[in-house]
Amino acid sequence: MAGKWELYTDKSGEYRFRLKAGNGEVIALSSEGYSSKSGALNGIDSIRRNADSEIVETD
Repeated sequence: MAGKWELYTDKSGEYRFRLKAGNGEVIALSSEGYSSKSGALNGIDSIRRNADSEIVETD
C-alpha cells in the first residue's frame, strides 16, 4: 500500500500536514502551521519536488 499525505487543522485553526507510510506510521510532519490551505499544499509540493535531493551526512 502506498503512503498518503494528510492535511488537517490543528487546535489553533492552522493547517498542517503529515505523511503516513503504507502501514499507517507517520514518517513526516509539517514543522509549522499554515494560515491557509493553499500554503500547506505548497509545503507538501515543496517536499515532493525536493524528495530526490542528494543525501548529505553531517557529524
